[in-house]
Amino acid sequence: MRIQRVINNNVISAMDEYGSEIVVMGKGIGFQKRPGQEISETGTEKIFRLESPDILERFKELLANMPMVCIQVSDEIISHARKVLTPQLSQNVYLTLTDHIDFALTRFKEGMLFENGLYEEIKRFYPEEFRIGRHALDLIEERTGVRLPEDEAASIAFHLVNAEFGMKMKDGQMMTEMIRRLTEMVDVACPLQKDSLDTDRLVTNLKFILIRLLLHTPTKLSGDDAFNRFVREHCCREYGLAGKMKDYIESVSGCKMTEDEKIYLTIQLRYATGIDIETP
Repeated sequence: MRIQRVINNNVISAMDEYGSEIVVMGKGIGFQKRPGQEISETGTEKIFRLESPDILERFKELLANMPMVCIQVSDEIISHARKVLTPQLSQNVYLTLTDHIDFALTRFKEGMLFENGLYEEIKRFYPEEFRIGRHALDLIEERTGVRLPEDEAASIAFHLVNAEFGMKMKDGQMMTEMIRRLTEMVDVACPLQKDSLDTDRLVTNLKFILIRLLLHTPTKLSGDDAFNRFVREHCCREYGLAGKMKDYIESVSGCKMTEDEKIYLTIQLRYATGIDIETP
C-alpha cells in the first residue's frame, strides 16, 4: 500500500495493489508517515473500500478529527447489521452513523439529552433494526463506558433503516410518520391486534409500497382486470378504506399509486382486519 494522505495518527488513505483508493485504520499507522511511503498491512485494523468518490472524500474529512473509538464501534455496528439485515446497506451509513455516535456521546457528556420523537414508531415498525440499536448501546457502553439513553437505540435504528433502503433522512422520517397515520386509519375502522402476524404483515407491505413510491421505483405488479374486479366486488369495505389511504399517501408524498397497488393494499387489509371492517 502506498500512502496518499495521513488523515491522523490512526487513519490514512492509501492506494491498494489495484490502484483503488482505500481508507486504512490502525493504531499509530499514520504516526510520522508521509504521502508516497509504502507500508505493509501489519498493524492494520480495518480497511474501508468505499465505491463512491464523494462518500470517500466526505468520510476522510469526517475521520480527520474523529475519536478512533467512534470509528471502531460504528464499524462493529454496521458489520453486525450487514449480517442481520442485508449485506447491501448503503455505504453512506459509514458517514451518518459514525457522525451520529460521536455527536451523541458529545451531547451526553455535556448533559444535553434529547428525546426521539419517533421512538415508539421506530420500535414498532422496525423491530429488527431497533434490536440492533439496543445491541449498539451495549457495544458503545463496552467501548466507552458511557450508557446512552434508550432513545438512541431508535436513532441508530433509523440510520440503519435509511441505509437498508437507500433513503435520505427526510424520506425515512416521512415514511415512518406515514405508516403511523395509515395504521391509525385502519385502527379506527377495525382495531388492530398488536404483535399479531397479520398486523406485522400489513406494516411490512405498507413499508414496501411507500419505499417504492418515495424512491420512484417502477411497480412490478402485473394487472389482472378480472381479479381486480373480483376484489372490488367482494372486498368493498376494504377497497373503500384502501382508497382513503391511497388519497392520503398521494397527498403527502406527491406520488401516484396504481390501481394494482390499491388492489394489493385491499387484500392486505382483508388479511389484517377481517370481514367486519367498517370504513371511517
